[in-house]
Amino acid sequence: MNKSSNQLIDYTLYLGDCALILGQRNAEWCAHGPILEQDIAITNITLDVIGQSRNFYQYAAQLINAVENKNVTEDSLAYLRTERDFKNLLLCELPNGDWAQTVLRQFFFSTFQQLLFEKLKDGPDEHLSAIAVKSIKEINYHIKWSGEWVIRLGDGTEESHNRMINAVNNLWMYTGEFFIAADYENSDLILLKNKWLEKVKDIFDEATLTVPENVFMQTGGKTGNHTEYLGFVLSEMQSLQRTYPGAEW
Repeated sequence: MNKSSNQLIDYTLYLGDCALILGQRNAEWCAHGPILEQDIAITNITLDVIGQSRNFYQYAAQLINAVENKNVTEDSLAYLRTERDFKNLLLCELPNGDWAQTVLRQFFFSTFQQLLFEKLKDGPDEHLSAIAVKSIKEINYHIKWSGEWVIRLGDGTEESHNRMINAVNNLWMYTGEFFIAADYENSDLILLKNKWLEKVKDIFDEATLTVPENVFMQTGGKTGNHTEYLGFVLSEMQSLQRTYPGAEW
């Protein structure tokens, strides 16, 4: 396999892994949302991002099978890899915490994803471009929904404001990884940082929140170095397939 093929496979897996793990985390809210309407909303977002992950895994499987002469599938990529094989951002695997932390995590991720997918849709790879085009409409809703909740909680009661401050303090240290390119990524990621910060600051201003400064950023997820939390996520998600190999609905 040449380097460019390897990089494309790794990059496609990275995109799929982020969507799958975030979707798995969001799915933990199913039937536990604060009110029925928002329970349905977070569940629909979960379905959106897991759908994105399927598209990326299907393409990754196609690439792997073509260049490595293997027979992997979207299911084997999701259910039969270990923690070190996953390349998702650390932000995606963190525990949900409370509602404030969940909606802020979604806002941070979706805002970055929107900027990234806008680049992908105009990129040279037709498959990634098609997935990006299909996903952007969903992502725009994810940003609108999560951004409104950030404002609602940040500029709400003293309790909700304090919870949002706590969410910012817990999550901000994981946002720098968005813009630190792994060896399979385009190094111009840093160009997205100012746009992302501008969009975040606009929402934070309405939410009466302050953008943190001089925070040490946590990294490693893109290269398979994860927090302890990912193992628990995968243990639950992969339990059926690992207990009954090849099981199908």
